Formats: sequence, C-alpha cells, structure tokens
Amino acid sequence: MAGIRRLFVHVEGHTEEQFVNEILAPHLYACGFYLVGARPIGNARQRKQRGGVLPWSAVRREIVRHLKEDRGCAATTMVDYYGLPTRWPGRAAAAAAPENKAGIIETALLADLRRAMGARFDPARFVPYVAMHEFEAMLFSDCRQFAYGVNEPGLAPKFQAIRDSFATPEEIDDSPDTAPSKRIEKLIPGYRKPVSGTLAAQAIGLPRIRDECPHFSDWLGRLESLP
Repeated sequence: MAGIRRLFVHVEGHTEEQFVNEILAPHLYACGFYLVGARPIGNARQRKQRGGVLPWSAVRREIVRHLKEDRGCAATTMVDYYGLPTRWPGRAAAAAAPENKAGIIETALLADLRRAMGARFDPARFVPYVAMHEFEAMLFSDCRQFAYGVNEPGLAPKFQAIRDSFATPEEIDDSPDTAPSKRIEKLIPGYRKPVSGTLAAQAIGLPRIRDECPHFSDWLGRLESLP
C-alpha cells in the first residue's frame, strides 16, 4: 500500500461533515494527506429519526466506487452506533454483545467490503469507524470547554456530572432518552448540532478528545499511518 494520500470520509450527517472538514482534515493534512473529503451518507428526510443512515448496500456501493476509481485513495466511515440500522453488517450481533460493539460492526463492514472489492483488494485502504455511542459523546471529553464552546459556561458542572457517571465519554449510553445528544438537548433547548457541536469540538481540541475517547483515538491513529 503505497501513495495513500487521499481519504474519503463517509459521514452520517451535517455534524460529522463539519467536524471532518473543519477539524479532522487540517490535522490529517499535517500527517501527509493532500485531500480529505467528507461524503454524507445520511438520509436527509430521516435525519431527525433513529435510522437516518442509508442502507449499507447503498453506502457500500459508494465506497466501492471511490476505491475502484481512485486506487491511490483510502476510505473510512464515521457513523454513530446510536441509530445505526439493524441490517448493517454486525449490528444485530453487536446489540447482543456485552462489549466491543463498535469493533464487531467494524470487522463485519471490512469483511463485507473485501468481498465486494475482490481478492486483490488491499484491506488497509478501508478503515471503518463506528462512534460510540454518538458523535456528541466526544464533547464530554472536556466539559468546561464544551460549555464555553456552546456559549453556556454555567452548564459546565451539569456536563461534568454526566461525564463523571461513565468511565469514558464513549460509554455514555444509547437509550432514546439518555443518549449524549438527548442529554444535551434537555440542558440546551434548541441545541443546533452541526453548528454548536463543531464549535464545542474546536474548543475542546483533538488532543483532549483523543485522551478521553480511546476508540476514537485508535481510529485516528490508523488514519494518520496511511500516508
């Protein structure tokens, strides 16, 4: 695998798209990439509902197209475990597993894509990532900066109380009432995910997110090693 300098990040929605374009891409450019592009895979009509991501067959078709058209590129995903359609590879098995839910799905996605690409495909060109349990969980990596980033500094103690209930931000659960975004919306009525989420992530910074979110850090490390 030589010359991997282009990366397509297939993202769930606007929040992840902005995160990739404004925060992740500049970091990866410094690692040797010269093109990092976000590719939305969410269904706009269903984005406010669980299961707004397109079926895996449609997402796979798009990823395969990129990988076959540009043999010098790599592809990855950035989707939330929360709300991921049950028909995605590994999703049903992950629901029944006590731990490593994201890893189960990521392994299944890679295996399915390798079948679609054929025996000569270099699997290092596809680095699937499933966020646990939601993008918004990463914002609890630094609750003080999170609060300042959304212009609600007085909420820092309440954010911290949520964070302190879990070993890592990535363990904040995925119930429809207590998922990270639902907890935030209860504290900030009218919370606008794409704008506020990106501002908060910028205030927190990638180093702090990596320190607090081991699964995210592992994914980012794998991307950094591609160029």
